[in-house]
Amino acid sequence: MSELQFSLIAIGGAVIVGVLFYDKWREWRARKSVDSAFSNPHEDVLMGEPAQVGTSTDQGEATDLTDEPPAIGGPIEAHTEDEPPLDAPSVDSRPAPSARHEPARKPLPLDEFIDCIIPMPLLGPVRGEKVVAAFQPLHLIGNKPVHVIGQSETGEWEPVSFGGIYSSLKAGMQMATRRSFITELEFSELVAGINQLSEDLGAEPELPDMPDVMARARKVHQFISEFDAKLSINVEARGAAWMMSTLRPALQRMGMDQRPDGLLVMPDGEGGLLFSLATNPSASGEISKLLTLLLPVSLVAPDRDAFTAMSAFAKSLSQRLTGGIVDDEGQPLSDAALAAIGDEVRSFYAAMEAAGVTAGSHLAHRLFA
Repeated sequence: MSELQFSLIAIGGAVIVGVLFYDKWREWRARKSVDSAFSNPHEDVLMGEPAQVGTSTDQGEATDLTDEPPAIGGPIEAHTEDEPPLDAPSVDSRPAPSARHEPARKPLPLDEFIDCIIPMPLLGPVRGEKVVAAFQPLHLIGNKPVHVIGQSETGEWEPVSFGGIYSSLKAGMQMATRRSFITELEFSELVAGINQLSEDLGAEPELPDMPDVMARARKVHQFISEFDAKLSINVEARGAAWMMSTLRPALQRMGMDQRPDGLLVMPDGEGGLLFSLATNPSASGEISKLLTLLLPVSLVAPDRDAFTAMSAFAKSLSQRLTGGIVDDEGQPLSDAALAAIGDEVRSFYAAMEAAGVTAGSHLAHRLFA
């Protein structure tokens, strides 16, 4: 080979080594940023009890109220400001311990507000096994669930179950879901099914008028559209991306649970959640530059103060990871913006309560989960 060819080969080799070195350096820097962020030994809002978060306000954002529910305002103008230390007292979302706690009675699967309920007085007592078998083909019409409850020997209404004996029944179909409200065809299918079951069980159904059911179903669907709200807060990397291999375990150490579907959630201490977190990994799945915290407003009870909890968690994340809290457009929001959003959330809860459903209740979960 000529001297020129040797020189070109040497230059090419140097370039390849340089590229490999640069890639390794970027990977080391990303891992180092996450490791150092979570190696701080002092205790703060992230390292305490899983259901505890600080309440101090700081630079942050809250966005994406879907379907523009009543009492939730539009975009809030934002400005940046220096972040004060997180030194406010924490808010514990867990219920206060009690010496003796009576288990809460399980809510019935039928409710006058959202279900088309058909009373079915029986000509004589019927065993639960027979009722369950009879209703099996009618458990779902379209995408709307059908439930049946029975009046037991004690006079109490309960979900029909094996071993029970019932003197009267009530059947009901949920009148609306996120997707649609009951149609005339679905109502007719329900009536036909109830009539057939009544013959088999010896019942005399009291069927409602179709126009009345249709009008109520439209109102329930409108309610769902108005109050199906979500709030998001984003933490964006200001420097190198975060390594997923280090980030996800660190988030779990801070109290987040990973569900079977991979979703990270902050538990509320009673089997529910306060908010969830998406890591938004890159196409390769190895790094992330954005974390998104999401609060399903209608599904979390007001007394959990989940918006404050989620905001405090996002601020601590931003401090540990040297990130910024931004909206969906990448713009930072101020303390004043967060305070305004918090006021709107409280107004939203009040409006939802006034409309007949408490956020976080069994009824809310049937409508919005």
